[in-house]
Amino acid sequence: MKMSKKNVVFNSILGDLIYGFIEEKKAVGYNYTKGSSLLRQFDTLANKERLAELKLPKELVLLWTEKRPNETASTRNGRISIVRGLAKYMVRLGHEAYIFPPAAIVIYRYSYIPYIFTEIELKGIFTVCDSLNVSSVSPNRHLILSLLLRILYGCGLRISEALNLTLCDVDLDQGSLFIRDTKFGKERIVPMAETLTERCRLFIDKIHQFNADDTFLFASPYGGRYKESTIYKLFRDILWKAGISHSGRGPRLHDIRHSYSVHCLKKWVLNGEDLTSLLPYLSTFLGHVDLRGTQHYLRLTGDLYPNILATVERNSSSIIPEVLFDEAD
Repeated sequence: MKMSKKNVVFNSILGDLIYGFIEEKKAVGYNYTKGSSLLRQFDTLANKERLAELKLPKELVLLWTEKRPNETASTRNGRISIVRGLAKYMVRLGHEAYIFPPAAIVIYRYSYIPYIFTEIELKGIFTVCDSLNVSSVSPNRHLILSLLLRILYGCGLRISEALNLTLCDVDLDQGSLFIRDTKFGKERIVPMAETLTERCRLFIDKIHQFNADDTFLFASPYGGRYKESTIYKLFRDILWKAGISHSGRGPRLHDIRHSYSVHCLKKWVLNGEDLTSLLPYLSTFLGHVDLRGTQHYLRLTGDLYPNILATVERNSSSIIPEVLFDEAD
C-alpha cells in the first residue's frame, strides 16, 4: 500500500510512480486535484487487474481508455491524457510503458483559433497608431490607441485590465503597472520595458497633468473609461490601414496578448531556456489561475513554428497539453 503526505492511498504496484508523477505536476504549478482523482481510479483498476510488474502494459492502457457508456468525448480525452502523461513519466524514469497514440485525443477546442501577429505586423500596427489623425470627437484618441496597443503587447494584458488602469496604478519610478479587478480576482504587478515606461510618462504629462490619481489612464471624453467595444471597432480600422485582413471574427484585441505569450516562448526556446522553470513565471505575469491557462501556448508555439517543435517536445514534453481548451485567461 502506498500513501501520500495528504493520505491519498494508492494500492497498486504503480503507487509510488503515480505519487511521484502527481508531485512533479504540482512542482511546476498545477493544482492537479482532478488529475489526482483520475489517477486514483487508474490505480484501482491496476490493482483490480493484479498488475505485478513496474510497467504499464498496453492491455491495461487500452482497458482504461476504452469508451464508457454515455461518456462524452471530453471526459474520455481527460482519462486518455492522464494515462499518457503517466506513461511518459515512467518512460523518462526507465520503465516500460505503453503510450497511447496522441492522434486519438489532440482536439482543438478553441471556439476561435488565436491569430498570432508577426513582429512585422505589430510594427505596422504601431506605425498606423502613431500616424492617426486627431479626432474632433475625442482629441486624445490617437494618443490613447498608440499607448494602449503597446501596453497590450508589451505587458501581455487583457483589454479589460488595460482599460481599468488608473493613474495610481502606473508606477513610473519602478516602471510597473498594478493590475487590479482582473478576470480571476488576482492582483499582480507587471513590469514594463524602459521604452514603454517613458511612453507612459510622456502620455501622462501631456494628458493627465492636473488629473486626480483615480482618473482612468485611458479616459473617455464622455467620462469614465473607454468601452472595450469602442476600442475593438477602432482596432479593426487600424488593422485595415495596416493591411491586415479581418475575416469577420478576427484578429481580435485579445490576440495581441496571445502574440506576446507565443513570442515570449519562442524566444525562450531559441535561447535554450528551461521552460519548465520559466513557465510558472509567465503564468503569474499573465494572471492565470494555474499553468493550465498558460501551457497551451507551448503547443501553439510549436504548431506555428515547426522548426522549433522538436525542441519544445524534447525539453518540455511533460508540460505540453494533450488537449487544447479555450484559454482560462
